[in-house]
Amino acid sequence: MGMEIERKFLVQDRQVVSGHQPVHMRQGYLSTDPESVVRVRITDTHAWLTVKSRISDTVRHEFEWAIPVEDADQILNTICMRPIIEKKRYRIGHGNHLWEVDVFMGENTGLVIAEIELSDEQEPVEIPEWVGDEVSNDPRYLNINLVRHPYSNW
Repeated sequence: MGMEIERKFLVQDRQVVSGHQPVHMRQGYLSTDPESVVRVRITDTHAWLTVKSRISDTVRHEFEWAIPVEDADQILNTICMRPIIEKKRYRIGHGNHLWEVDVFMGENTGLVIAEIELSDEQEPVEIPEWVGDEVSNDPRYLNINLVRHPYSNW
């Protein structure tokens, strides 16, 4: 069974992404029920259909399948809820972990979040100096909620 253990933080020093190559992502939701999410995501060359179900604020079941980019694009353009989430993702190593820094665009411009995936909820994490407050327990920062209540409307 697929499992995702993830913690989210605000980024206080946005210069951390300087010099790193981003991956542009567009993602949309077919279901935004917090207990069972269905998402389509496209990067520059790949696309996925993902199903997640909530176990706790930081743990979810996660199942993901590669799908043709053309199909994903059509789903995003015709079926997914609006707005579509657009972001640039930067991968930045720190300590023993790889951090993913998402710089949101569109209706969520101004929001920058760092995420770290863990193998265990109790796994120790060395927090980088560029990371601010943890928002793992704040549902406003879930991508599904950024569709319903974009950052620009806060």
